[in-house]
Amino acid sequence: MSPRSDPTNETPDESGADVASDPQRPSDHVDGTAQAPSDGVNQPKLGVLGYVRYFWRQLTSMRTALFLLMMLALAAIPGSLVPQRTADPNGVVQYKADHTTLYPILDKLQVFDTYTSVWFSAIYLLLFVSLIGCIIPRTRHHWQALRTRPPRTPARLTRLAGFRSAAVQRDTLTDGGDTTDAATSLPSVDHAISRAAAVLKRSGYRVERFGDSVSAERGYLRETGNLVFHAALVGVLVAVGIGGGFGYTGQRLLVEGQTFSNVLGSYDSFNPGRWFQQTDLKGYNLTLDKFVTKYEERNLNALGQALDYSATVTSREKGGDASTERLGVNDPLSIGGTNVYLLGNGYAMQVTVRDGDGNVALKDVVPFLPADANYTSTGVIKVPDASPTQLGMVGFFYPTAVKQSTGAFSSSYPDTENPVLSLQVYTGDLGLDDGVPRSVYQLSTKGLTQIAGTKAASPSVQLKPGQTKTLPDGAGSITFDGVKRYVSLDVHHDPSQLWVGGFAILSVLGLLTSLFVPRRRVWVKAVPRTGSDQGEYDLEYAGLARGEDPNLERAVAEIANRHLSDLGVRMPS
Repeated sequence: MSPRSDPTNETPDESGADVASDPQRPSDHVDGTAQAPSDGVNQPKLGVLGYVRYFWRQLTSMRTALFLLMMLALAAIPGSLVPQRTADPNGVVQYKADHTTLYPILDKLQVFDTYTSVWFSAIYLLLFVSLIGCIIPRTRHHWQALRTRPPRTPARLTRLAGFRSAAVQRDTLTDGGDTTDAATSLPSVDHAISRAAAVLKRSGYRVERFGDSVSAERGYLRETGNLVFHAALVGVLVAVGIGGGFGYTGQRLLVEGQTFSNVLGSYDSFNPGRWFQQTDLKGYNLTLDKFVTKYEERNLNALGQALDYSATVTSREKGGDASTERLGVNDPLSIGGTNVYLLGNGYAMQVTVRDGDGNVALKDVVPFLPADANYTSTGVIKVPDASPTQLGMVGFFYPTAVKQSTGAFSSSYPDTENPVLSLQVYTGDLGLDDGVPRSVYQLSTKGLTQIAGTKAASPSVQLKPGQTKTLPDGAGSITFDGVKRYVSLDVHHDPSQLWVGGFAILSVLGLLTSLFVPRRRVWVKAVPRTGSDQGEYDLEYAGLARGEDPNLERAVAEIANRHLSDLGVRMPS
């Protein structure tokens, strides 16, 4: 008697359980509850090369690429929340004046240079590497799959989705089928499988015959669309990078009546690409003829709200004729290979300043920056050529001035219904000759003496259009000649726009293809009937989805119906 069958042999197994208590358990069975060896599991060490390979695989996975794409979208949000130096330098200056505490923090985080910041560039480059590392091996694998034959027909189609079977016998034949005489002959197995292959080919399947069966598959266009989508994203990144290198952006504040020429010296600020050359600037002129704003006047709850901005400009390209164009919000002007956008607007003060000797020291149009919705505006008038001492003025402009109970002015409406210019006047060295750049919108009062204003014996100088006021202490006089409108223009040249648009369309088409093209396999098999000597057999149909495919069973049913109808076989109920 063997130990396995001897009831007296009741030695415990390795887990401590009695072997004889479970007669179905083999004598060499090791229970899963047995304790692991005391020295634990020996795992191989990756080493430096192993870790590099591990992190590379993580970086080049599709999940990481999608995560980086989402991070890039999130990282671009600050660029739309705060003004950018490349697009709106005046807005950055105004933001600095309005948020003295927050500005230094955001500036150190490079928020005002979002799209050229270290953190945005890092995400951009990682996404670029991830996509390329993802696309190359998948493209190679997809190319191999396209050249691979469809798989052999499974032995049992009954286990697959959409399985159905139809008997091919004499009483299932209908008139008008492939057979010439339904009463005496049946479609041969070879003929039935050949017709099945033809039906599948017409349905867009790749077909391979294996004996009395045919194997077909379709949906490789799904992976093709997926690869096209990610390759197009790489194309967008490359096009944006190259376009940024050869493109440029510039800003110019243009007052009514002034002309802007597309030369480097005419820009207030200019941001060239890495490979920009001055010869890239195409010659053209823009003259601001008139700027008009439409305000809400009927709805009291939104009284004074701007409804539309419209600038009328005269444009002239080099060697061409002058033409009148309209420039509006989200309606740029295309000229000389650039797009000219209307970013903002405001009021400019037309003033004439005479110094203490009676000479005209300044006759200019000075733009003021709007400070609120009613266009209360602030600006600085600097007169470095005044004699006997330089003059500096901090101005406040009120388009529709209303005097408060405190004596201060405010604006109740953004249009010039009652324009008033208030000036605080300073004398002294303005610091314009020390070689340090100074903002035209700010006046450093350090070392200056206020002769008119809140800290002086004389009140602020208040003027209406056409008025002239004498400055205290024999400093001269100022004439408020009138008010003009100005616009802030952004000139943008991007040679990659068409490429970016093309790649964007290609990515959308690839994404739609990858979402809506199903990946499936379909088999048709002829199974001879056991014991039948009259050529009768069954046709079996089944399919297999590669991924989610809720229409697979319906697709198999349609293939079966079309095939049976082609053979002249009555479809099973």
